[in-house]
Amino acid sequence: MRLAIFNQKGGVGKTTTALNLAAALAQSGDCPLLLDLDPQGHLSSINDTVPQEASKSLFAYYQDNKPLDELEISWQDIGSLIPSHQQLIKVDSVFGKGPTILNKLRTGLEALESKVGDRPVIIDCCPYIGVLALNAIFACHHLLIPISTDYLSLQASEHITRTLQVLEPVLKRRIERRYFLTRYDRRRRMSADVLSRLRDRYGDEVCETVISENVAVAESPMHHRDIFRHSPSSSGARDYMLLFEELKSIGFL
Repeated sequence: MRLAIFNQKGGVGKTTTALNLAAALAQSGDCPLLLDLDPQGHLSSINDTVPQEASKSLFAYYQDNKPLDELEISWQDIGSLIPSHQQLIKVDSVFGKGPTILNKLRTGLEALESKVGDRPVIIDCCPYIGVLALNAIFACHHLLIPISTDYLSLQASEHITRTLQVLEPVLKRRIERRYFLTRYDRRRRMSADVLSRLRDRYGDEVCETVISENVAVAESPMHHRDIFRHSPSSSGARDYMLLFEELKSIGFL
């Protein structure tokens, strides 16, 4: 199972969601693989054992065809990680946009699965449509779209939907997706309004679970921890466990 987490708008909780869903998988007995496909490397920075060399990052797979299994590092209490590097920003300009590069991540993950077997893979995407994001979309089985409770983020979800509609004839399949709200504040009318509009637009593809605005969720990456180790009794931990259970129940994890 390969799950990509993507939105064309930054600051909506992609990295936090990737981290906490992987941690929830680990708690359930799985050993997930996280891929940091964002040149900013926010996910990689949470793991304080990440090597700094580009040759030991995901960039080495694109630049030198280094096998993905040689780039994995262990992530205690979570699983494993293939880290990002700022050199990934070069992928769009250096490698073009032909079918070979667009399918490169899928090809690498299939080769990895043939070696080590199937396991949950969570891909943290960069917040723009380019070669890297398209690699994730072409490689994933399911797509998760976090949306913060503001109108610009809601607008970004519509851009993503149109992008997917354009890609589907090329992929020859409809990408299964779920939209869900982050930074939800029940005291603000706008939160309820954005949720209502989202459900009117996407119906059953909107998750029942929302991630409430929570200080513990925001501060946990600073402490290099997922929400379950940082603040297990917080509302953020409860929300992410509910999201995990919902996605698990529909076969997304």
